[in-house]
Amino acid sequence: MVAPSSSSSSSSRRSDNGYGPSGPQQAGSRRRKGPGALATAYLVIYNVVMTAGWLVIAVGLVRAYLAKGSYHNLYYSIEKPLKFFQTGALLEIGHCAIGIVPSSVVLTAFQVMSRVFLTWAVTHSVKEVQSEDSVLLFVVAWTITEIIRYSFYTFSLLNHLPYLIKWARYTLFIILYPMGVSGELLTIYAALPFVRRSGLYSISLPNKYNFSFDYYTFLILTMISYIPIFPQLYFHMLHQRRKILSSTGEHKKSE
Repeated sequence: MVAPSSSSSSSSRRSDNGYGPSGPQQAGSRRRKGPGALATAYLVIYNVVMTAGWLVIAVGLVRAYLAKGSYHNLYYSIEKPLKFFQTGALLEIGHCAIGIVPSSVVLTAFQVMSRVFLTWAVTHSVKEVQSEDSVLLFVVAWTITEIIRYSFYTFSLLNHLPYLIKWARYTLFIILYPMGVSGELLTIYAALPFVRRSGLYSISLPNKYNFSFDYYTFLILTMISYIPIFPQLYFHMLHQRRKILSSTGEHKKSE
């Protein structure tokens, strides 16, 4: 959830949980040195591919809806590309680690892994939740968000960012963030009884490692963690929106 400036160096940061602008990404004003020509070319290709991938998911959702005449069970129509391109976001951690994107490796890893976790450890692993409407809720939020996000990065790297994409990047999160978080929480909640019944990913004592793990409790704690994180991040993004869009308006007037 990044908001790069006109500088390409900020073009791949994410510190807003994927739904909108973020603080560290606003560091374009600090005029950090951008990636080299080769790294920039790679990042452009990566972001174009990811934009195209999420567009494929969007088209798949629309086609499935038109074919079925219902929004129920649309997950199955886009399951494979969703897993592929959401998992592909793991490369963003590597981008930070090798320095071609000036963002925190830890923060980026946390944000990317949270979505990968929901994709694989919840939705994929607990088959019973795949037909839940809550899955469609976060999938639609992710899809719109990522199309805008990767388009934003691509045009920023090319130093030709249309105002419409910038506006969408700093505005649509107002709806998409609560929508996505609601879908994620409802999906985890729906998975709880199945996880408890099956003992999925849980480790019981006694065992030779003298270690136990209750995946059911872990999911509950994951849900609780949303309580302090969501409000802080949401209001931070609102602040960044006012800051970025107001500065854009002032720049236009000065021209």
